[in-house]
Amino acid sequence: MLVALIAKDKPGAQAIRSENRPAHLDYLKSTDLVAQAGPLLDADGGMIGSLIILDVADLAAAQAWADNDPYAKAGLFGSVDLIHWNRVIG
Repeated sequence: MLVALIAKDKPGAQAIRSENRPAHLDYLKSTDLVAQAGPLLDADGGMIGSLIILDVADLAAAQAWADNDPYAKAGLFGSVDLIHWNRVIG
């Protein structure tokens, strides 16, 4: 099943994002569960969150993956939504 992880950073958390970005990218690459991933951007192109499409067995697996993301462990996100997603195009 595909799950969209939509995470929005806490306000003023750019330093947390920058400090943990290498570990986050390593985590993305270390698992075969990530189908697509990239940052959410503000009007000026600054990173303000993350969109990750996970290919997992169920929502529990998506939650476990999300909980172990270095960004989540560092307290970067103000909100995280996990939503079952149906790919129609692409």
